Amino acid sequence: MAQYFQIHPTHPQKRLLRQAAEIVRKGGLIAYPTDSCYALGCHLGDAAAVQRLRRIRGMDDKHHLTLMCRDLSELATYAIVDNVQFRLLRSATPGSYTFILRATREVPRRLMHPKRKTIGVRVPDHPVALALLEALGEPMLSATLSLPDDPAPLADADDIRARLEHSVDLVVDGGHCGVEPTTVIDLSGAEPLVLRQGKGAERLIKFAA
Repeated sequence: MAQYFQIHPTHPQKRLLRQAAEIVRKGGLIAYPTDSCYALGCHLGDAAAVQRLRRIRGMDDKHHLTLMCRDLSELATYAIVDNVQFRLLRSATPGSYTFILRATREVPRRLMHPKRKTIGVRVPDHPVALALLEALGEPMLSATLSLPDDPAPLADADDIRARLEHSVDLVVDGGHCGVEPTTVIDLSGAEPLVLRQGKGAERLIKFAA
């Protein structure tokens, strides 16, 4: 049965965040709020937790997972970023953008796209998510909490607990965060390519200029 932490959306309680981070370190799978919608998260080095995440989402190993990072410095440890890409990332982070980049050797091969050797990365703009990452002290592997055949991601923590009570180890209730997923931008090729228009898509022109 999943634990349930009710955390203040703008002034998150550090004690609860430390407990949540410890659950992740021990192989737990959690649901937590971000600046776009709720996400599933687990430790990037725990293969069993990653498989649980993929099973809930109904996704295979060709679907990119996302490394949630605290800042650009941490992001650059796991993704190869050139000067042009860095300027775009600096303009758009933190924010509701997921970037597909070539992975560095710090990323386990099983987490990369099997053919392209890429990884999704982002820096969220949500006090609870950022504070949780700070308590964890490293990136957290994540995916939008969207269940197979559902028309939209889950947006209510009580609903998440009711539907995933026996599938996740913790639900972090940080209030309602909406149902619009991130905008996904592929930066692994010669030119930026928008793979999914989501939250913040209208600001892309400004960032790319």
